[in-house]
Amino acid sequence: MISTVVWGTGNVGRAAIRAVEAHPALNLAAVLVHNPDKVGRDAGELGDLDDELGVTATDDIDAVLAARPGAVVYAASGDIRPDEALADIVKAIRAGAVVVSTALYPLYDPHNAAPEFREPVVAAIAEGGGSLFVSGVDPGWGNDVLPLLISGLGSRVDVIRCQEIFDYSTYDQEDSVRNLVGMGQPMDYGAPMLWPEMPTMVWGGQIRLIARALGVELDEIRETMDRRPLDTSVSTRTMGDFEAGTQGAVRFEVQGIVEGEPRIVIEHVTRIHPSCAPDWPTPPGGDGAHRVIIEGRPRIEVTIEATDEGENRSAGGNATAVGRLVNAIDWLVDADPGLYDALDVPLRPAVGRLGRKRA
Repeated sequence: MISTVVWGTGNVGRAAIRAVEAHPALNLAAVLVHNPDKVGRDAGELGDLDDELGVTATDDIDAVLAARPGAVVYAASGDIRPDEALADIVKAIRAGAVVVSTALYPLYDPHNAAPEFREPVVAAIAEGGGSLFVSGVDPGWGNDVLPLLISGLGSRVDVIRCQEIFDYSTYDQEDSVRNLVGMGQPMDYGAPMLWPEMPTMVWGGQIRLIARALGVELDEIRETMDRRPLDTSVSTRTMGDFEAGTQGAVRFEVQGIVEGEPRIVIEHVTRIHPSCAPDWPTPPGGDGAHRVIIEGRPRIEVTIEATDEGENRSAGGNATAVGRLVNAIDWLVDADPGLYDALDVPLRPAVGRLGRKRA
């Protein structure tokens, strides 16, 4: 059994506790938390499980890493604290652990990562013998391995389009929704996630991964951005009221340009209420979906919906992002120490988990 630590117990960490507990090759050894109110609480409670797991949360990072765990699921956020997240991850790698995480966008594509992100990780791997695999929370598989798999089903591929279509009122991160993305803010509010070049910073690595896998050269990466105000004030079940005239929907694309045309596209369509921008793509079930469209011959369209945690339906996307990472741990432990990406790490079947009820 691989001794595994879950570091962080937010949207990603809750799902990680469940995924580690369900995996037959992993043993949940510790849960690290930042909030002092969570210290001493059982991992089963923090992971939204019915049973206690006998593992209590701690904030003693040094003691947990001194025990030399085989793996760490780093589930703390890196959105507004990338330097701190990088330092945490480097510390775990230096302790010899395989680390999987959604926290560091620049390392989705380590081949093209900036030196300030790549070099500390490479040095830690050389010193401690650990490894790192970063994949997206949006979820990453929807923007790399899934479109690449589907692209192999046709005879001609003209455009690969990956879509996240999402009702943000179901997302259990009000600060991110209102302040980072700008929902409910005046239309002239400069939401950090919508700044020019920010979408490319986050999703450009996945564009480059797809291009590399397909053997094509990118001319450049471009962005498009569209925002819509709410026509009327709305009330949501999880985040309260949003006023008419404030931002109610956002649609942007990160486009990989090949021979002058957008050929690889990652598109996000997000709303705070279904009434806003009804002419934009909508998910089949109303709350959210991930979709891959291959324009070519034949035209192929695949839509995936995932739900979890009752009313927090957005947790389904988090859970599948976590599943991709946690299910890679035993492969990474058997592989040589290194800095891996989605093209290196195979998508693993759920061996030994068919019919298991706990998670």
